[in-house]
Amino acid sequence: MKLQFITQSGKDALLEELDYLWRVKRPEVTQAVSEAAALGDRSENAEYKEGKRELRSIDRRVRFLRKRLEALKVVEYSPEQEGKAFFGAWVELENDEGEILQCRIVGTDEIDTRKGHITVDSPMARALLGKQVDDEVMVQTPTGKKVWLINKIQYQSFNQQ
Repeated sequence: MKLQFITQSGKDALLEELDYLWRVKRPEVTQAVSEAAALGDRSENAEYKEGKRELRSIDRRVRFLRKRLEALKVVEYSPEQEGKAFFGAWVELENDEGEILQCRIVGTDEIDTRKGHITVDSPMARALLGKQVDDEVMVQTPTGKKVWLINKIQYQSFNQQ
């Protein structure tokens, strides 16, 4: 895997998921599989088969997370970034119709549209990189070009104010 970027909060979330899977979920499933195996014939034991399938799924995710965490580089906030949109920034935008959009520029492992997290590789993020408050950005969308005005840029969540 090539080196990928992530925010510290994104890395913390992946580490938390890995810890949960390894220390909580896997032992629970292992115990359930052991109990199901003790019931007898495994060839017709649905609980045993389902437990083994779930255990394989957990192990796949654990292997993926361990490899992925090795390949990730945390991008730290730097005071020189203040006032400009870079990786990790929260940006508030407004279009001509008065529609407000808040988004955060993050790595691919952190994409979550419900939280407003967009990948640094997205057309919107690419248009925002290096811009300042009151700059206009033009973004090509499937429905055509849209123009947005940057209202705010900050490096902590808008919800934490």
